[in-house]
Amino acid sequence: MTRIYTRTGDRGDTGLFGGGRVPKAHPRVEAYGSLDEFNSVLGWALTQIEDAEVRDGLAAVQHELFTIGAHLATPPDAPAERKAELPPLPRGRDRDFEAWMDRADAELPELHAFILPGGTPGGAALHLARTVCRRAERRIAALAAHEPVAPEILVYLNRLGDLLFVLARLVNHRAGSPEAVWRHS
Repeated sequence: MTRIYTRTGDRGDTGLFGGGRVPKAHPRVEAYGSLDEFNSVLGWALTQIEDAEVRDGLAAVQHELFTIGAHLATPPDAPAERKAELPPLPRGRDRDFEAWMDRADAELPELHAFILPGGTPGGAALHLARTVCRRAERRIAALAAHEPVAPEILVYLNRLGDLLFVLARLVNHRAGSPEAVWRHS
């Protein structure tokens, strides 16, 4: 096994998957770094969820997030042979996520007010994962404003953020944990 430390980033830059080096504060590094953070939070959330259907479905998402991260870590000017090494981006998952939300919504009480994040440990963890997903989405959108990003990546994360909200509600509902409604003054 190779060493985990390389010392090549000690001066504040990092190597990209497709070659070349950029500052660690580069929008591309922010984008895939935020996605990595989200994947880590999602992994932790899975340890908090007792509902096997939800846990197993989201475990598959973690693999897809790694694929998306590899694409984000590959600059548009990377050599073609390097791009050919990338696994294909997940396609049609937005429709899968919508179908999952529709099934969950059929089980949930209708939403008439804003709800506060919380509930069971699993529900609260999914709310946290949702917010970190949204931050990754914003970082990727910022990158897309200056460099090409596959449009399906933004669609994927946008729909996944929606799904995490619905799944947080579902996990709490199935556990019998009432939702805390926002009381504004």
